[in-house]
Amino acid sequence: MRGEMLWFNESKDHGFIMTEEGERLAVAGEGFAGGARPVGRCAHRVVTFEIDGNGAARQARNVVFEPEPTTRRARMGSGSRGMRN
Repeated sequence: MRGEMLWFNESKDHGFIMTEEGERLAVAGEGFAGGARPVGRCAHRVVTFEIDGNGAARQARNVVFEPEPTTRRARMGSGSRGMRN
């Protein structure tokens, strides 16, 4: 499944993910694949994961962050290179 991180508390080692279907799932630190827990701000980062459990006890496991798209900077036009007013 896909979703996005809502938040993750490093000191408490848990957080939450919002699925594409609008379900809020808990995720424990050990739920991240390869132990790759988030460090710092992670809100709105896209993740893929599996769901473990049923009913109210459902939580995310095998969570993997998708690579963030690289952003490109706008290029200056050829006539304005290095000239600012």
